[in-house]
Amino acid sequence: MADAALEIAGVDAFYGEVQALRSLSLTLERGEVLCLLGRNGAGKTTTLKAIMGLASVRAGTIVKGGVELTRLPAHEIPKTGIGYVPQGRRLFAELTVAENIEIGLMARGRGWSRGEATRRAVLDLFPVLRERLAQASGTLSGGEQQMLAMARALCLEPDVLLLDEPTEGLMPSMIERIREAVSSLRGRGVSVILVEQRVEAALSLADRVAFIENGQSREILAAAEVRTDPERLRRYVGVG
Repeated sequence: MADAALEIAGVDAFYGEVQALRSLSLTLERGEVLCLLGRNGAGKTTTLKAIMGLASVRAGTIVKGGVELTRLPAHEIPKTGIGYVPQGRRLFAELTVAENIEIGLMARGRGWSRGEATRRAVLDLFPVLRERLAQASGTLSGGEQQMLAMARALCLEPDVLLLDEPTEGLMPSMIERIREAVSSLRGRGVSVILVEQRVEAALSLADRVAFIENGQSREILAAAEVRTDPERLRRYVGVG
């Protein structure tokens, strides 16, 4: 698609000699939330890692804005405008909230003058972090850590955001805050690929759903269609 935010075509991805993705193809449209659903080990997280250069892609293409990502070293891929929040958050636990955000700003590179404006913008999205700026990130609640991980990724001002299990282990109130943040980002034109095991949370956010099975994209449907057809959820995810 000419106006796609990200296009994945025929990707084979490996960890060492173990193949994890097989001819996987997806298109992320601009300003949409695309949710990847499937059983554990289906290839959802590997899809995100392949985009970020963290899994070995031996065939196929991943293109963003005319740039072939598989030709770039992993550390250059975020500079194309992709933010990544991995499963487990990967914060610097001993550093403060402010220091974690500063690391995100530094990753934007030299010669960039919007650091302070971006800092304000991410704290506006997650106001609770303003109250925690001097607190070590490892002492935050799970929900607050997830917000910080998203805030750090958003310091790059990405137009594509990859989220891996953002509601894992969170209480319902925090899940709702994360959902609101993702909806807000979509409203600002950020395109999101969401890996989520909580089907209800996924379907409340997604515009489309891609079912991943055995490293392949089996079906891509409008979220509204999935809500009315529990059979596909039973088939690909194991829930109705």
